[in-house]
Amino acid sequence: MRRRHLATLPLVAILGRAGIARAAWPDQPIQVFCPGPPGGGMDVLARTILPFVAPRLGNATMVVINRPTAAGQLAFEGVALAAPDGYSIGVAQTPNMLTLPIERQVRYRADQFVYIANVVEDPGGLFVRADAPEKTLADLIARAKREPGSVTIGSAGIGSDDHLLILQLQEATGVSFAHVPYNGTPPIVAGLLAGDIVAGSFNLSEGLGLFQQKSIHLVGQASATRWAPMADVPTFREQGIDMVAGSVRGVIAPPGLPDELRDRFRKAFADALADPAFIAEAKRLNMPLRPMTGDEQHAFFMEDDAKLRALWKRRPWRE
Repeated sequence: MRRRHLATLPLVAILGRAGIARAAWPDQPIQVFCPGPPGGGMDVLARTILPFVAPRLGNATMVVINRPTAAGQLAFEGVALAAPDGYSIGVAQTPNMLTLPIERQVRYRADQFVYIANVVEDPGGLFVRADAPEKTLADLIARAKREPGSVTIGSAGIGSDDHLLILQLQEATGVSFAHVPYNGTPPIVAGLLAGDIVAGSFNLSEGLGLFQQKSIHLVGQASATRWAPMADVPTFREQGIDMVAGSVRGVIAPPGLPDELRDRFRKAFADALADPAFIAEAKRLNMPLRPMTGDEQHAFFMEDDAKLRALWKRRPWRE
């Protein structure tokens, strides 16, 4: 009996240490992989909400790791390949987290991530110069019918949510636009203001400043309902085109994250999203919030994944 009792001591000691380590989590920085550059929409999202999350995780140190190259693929793979120990999470984005596995080989599957919370839904929109003759979506479509293939619309690149908006609009209306891919939104805006393109496809929050300055005009917002800062502009649906497009952004964790850590992350983000101070800061930064629980976020992403795969079969956006 004495020998059996002594034999159990190492195991008890190991379990004891594991319990202490678990209770002490997090005792090192949590890295947050971001598929966008510093100052971009994904980066702003992360750096805005993390200060409200960290205190709810025992004053954790949370460090943003920007990996914008390869359309964010390296960031998504960073999350997928990280140890599921609670020290690595990431910012997720639809559509591009979903389109990448459709169009190329990647080292992740979107359905295997652990979904923590959604934060933002930034609808897409079509913008023209303030002095353009096209004032409505119908005006732009009518011009495209008169001049097939000559109405140029800029996007932030092939396969981006901006580009997919153009493809969906062509499908819904039967018209053909001339797609002009740029490397990000600022070049689209520059091209639009210079008159190099007829219209620009980008997110509403990205165009809000120039819209308020009356430098550009929004012909339609591709959202389910009108976004309050642009409440005078009708949605695509209100103008007879049944489509919604944009960028939905939230937080994910590596596959296999233990339920205990998943639940701690989910509660911390849910509480942060409900914090009046965070809501006020998001409003100041013109972040269009759409909070979702992890389960709701997962269902949304998987529904979007099915739609994008169906679109690829009908109209592949990349050769």
